[in-house]
Amino acid sequence: MSEISRREFLAVTTSAVALTALASEAAAVEVLPESNAVSPSVASAFAANHEIKPLAFDPAKLDGLSEKMMRSHWENNYGGSVKALNAVKQKLAAMLDDDSLPAYIYNDLKREHLMRTGSVVLHELYFGNLGGTGKPDTAIQKSLIDAFGSVEAWDKEFRRMGVGLGGGSGWVVLGYNLHNGLLENYWQWDHLHAPSSTLPLLVMDMYEHSYQMDYGAAAAKYVDAFFRNINWESVSTRLEKVLKARVVWLTGGIR
Repeated sequence: MSEISRREFLAVTTSAVALTALASEAAAVEVLPESNAVSPSVASAFAANHEIKPLAFDPAKLDGLSEKMMRSHWENNYGGSVKALNAVKQKLAAMLDDDSLPAYIYNDLKREHLMRTGSVVLHELYFGNLGGTGKPDTAIQKSLIDAFGSVEAWDKEFRRMGVGLGGGSGWVVLGYNLHNGLLENYWQWDHLHAPSSTLPLLVMDMYEHSYQMDYGAAAAKYVDAFFRNINWESVSTRLEKVLKARVVWLTGGIR
């Protein structure tokens, strides 16, 4: 690993313990024989088999987010996107065999494919980082301090972005960029427009269906309630995974 890569690596490591563990993994990656490498299977790009994932928490026990709203969001908005994504993939498979179909018509459906995929993934991450106490652990706090100067500065920007989307549409995402090693807050509109090589750690849905039933147009109150219910353990797990992926990214020479 070059000195430049090492500095990038150290800049995002959450603790001395994590650094030691990740460095060991990096060494293992470097000497791992290709024949022993584990290659995950690749599913068919046209398979219309996406399924609705169950909620990992009891929606009746959230603080300030009603069970009625949460179940409606999960069943109708997220569930609707899963069904739509399957329908789009079925159409794509059929249209690809039609050689007389203009390319621009096919691409219209590919844009829908992109949007529906984003909706499904972001919704699953959103529900996956709910159901907690809203209290970040020390590792997450250190990462936020390293990236933003203080937890308060991160909190201020994340909340401001959410309130700014009130009455509109979009997502607020705390993401880690594998390419440049930056931990930043991003605005994603229409389930799209994530920076390349960025993996989401914390996702907040700011479409009106996320809060209108409980708070009407008071988006700021929903943002407050969201923060009280963040499952930071889930966020920590995601951070650990992306830091390991960053080590592989660097040691693998992908720059």
